[in-house]
Parts: sequence; C-alpha cells; structure tokens
Amino acid sequence: MNPKEKLIWSIAFPGFGQLLNGKFLKGILFILLELIINVQSHFNKIIYYSFNGEISKAIEYTEYQWLMFYPCIYFFSMWDAYKDAGGGKDPYSYFPFAMSACFVTVGLMYSARVKLFGISLGTVWFPILCVIPGIFVGILLKKILRNV
Repeated sequence: MNPKEKLIWSIAFPGFGQLLNGKFLKGILFILLELIINVQSHFNKIIYYSFNGEISKAIEYTEYQWLMFYPCIYFFSMWDAYKDAGGGKDPYSYFPFAMSACFVTVGLMYSARVKLFGISLGTVWFPILCVIPGIFVGILLKKILRNV
C-alpha cells in the first residue's frame, strides 16, 4: 500500500494506518485514545443528533473537555501513518494536518455560537467546515517556509 492509502485508513479510524504500517503499539494506542475520547465526549450521540438535524441536542450532550482532544489525535494519526508509509518527505508536510487540528479545535470551541443563515451548525458540522481553512493555511505555510 502506498502512503495515501495509509492516510485514508487513518481517516476511516485513527490507528488503522499505523497497524497497516506495522507500528502495532502506536496503532493500538491511537485506537484506545480514539475510543476513550469518543465515549467520554459522547461523540457518537453527537454525530447521531447532528445527522438527524437535532443540533441543540448535539450541543447539549457535548463534553467539550473531552471532544477538544479528538482533532489532535485524529489529525496526528493521519500525518503519522502517512509519514511512516514514506509520504511526507517534505520537512513541512505536517503543516496541513497541524493547522487543520488547530482550526477544528478552535471551531469546536465556537461551534455552539456560530450560525450560518441563522442556523446553528453545532459541534459536528462547523468543526468539519473548519478543516477547509486549516488545510489551506497549512499548505500556504508549507509553501512559504519552503521558499525561505
């Protein structure tokens, strides 16, 4: 498998890319962290309510102190699997992942207050949208640092 395939497996579930890379301890650690954070933050319940349009219930059930760990684990797992599989030879390849984690975490902090066309996006949809500027800022920083 190539690095992009490992990245996709890590997007599916943090730790799977590491397992495919033969990094079993790291893979199991990421899987355990994902499960602990998922349970403690009520993430599956939040996703359920968000997908069913019950945003206020999703916000009500969110345990922010736990859920704010999720973006860091998630994006670090993706970058780590990609890097260990031979991708990311550029010394600044981590910037899109790191910036996405930052933007999603900040987006999560403001998610209960942000509205689009008067509609609250909640703790799932707004942070997902925050990935887009995170990737763009990360790519921009990577290009700037490469040219310095």
